[in-house]
Amino acid sequence: MAETEATRSNFQNHTVLIVDDTPANLETLYSYLESLGFEIMMAQNGPTALKRVEYAKPDIILLDVVMPGMDGFETCRRLKAAEATKNIPVIFMTALTDTVHKVQGLQAGAADYITKPFQLEEVLARVQTHLALRDLQSQLERQNTRLQLEIR
Repeated sequence: MAETEATRSNFQNHTVLIVDDTPANLETLYSYLESLGFEIMMAQNGPTALKRVEYAKPDIILLDVVMPGMDGFETCRRLKAAEATKNIPVIFMTALTDTVHKVQGLQAGAADYITKPFQLEEVLARVQTHLALRDLQSQLERQNTRLQLEIR
């Protein structure tokens, strides 16, 4: 029980945006990540995801690739083009497993790629890794700013 509480406290200040047009995937990921203490935002398509990030900035985005209308690649490109969201890690989730699509996703700005059907433990491991990297990057940027101010 103590391990579960410690794990929950590690995630309580982190928000995940899950973008998937399949309600079952949204429900599964929501239930699992919320039970670990994450704050969860959800969207069923790219345009809705782009609207959500205008008023609440997530720490990480789990993004389906194959969606009607605007696909995940275009959604990711738009997120990466916007100053407010360009540094949010995006992890693609898709059944597209060929190298061409993986490379296309990474070129669109994704930090990682999870193939469906996904394993919840793998999703958590990748989310933890990219949140840790994001937090370290933020820490380095703050230290760099502080050092630049000191030398002036």
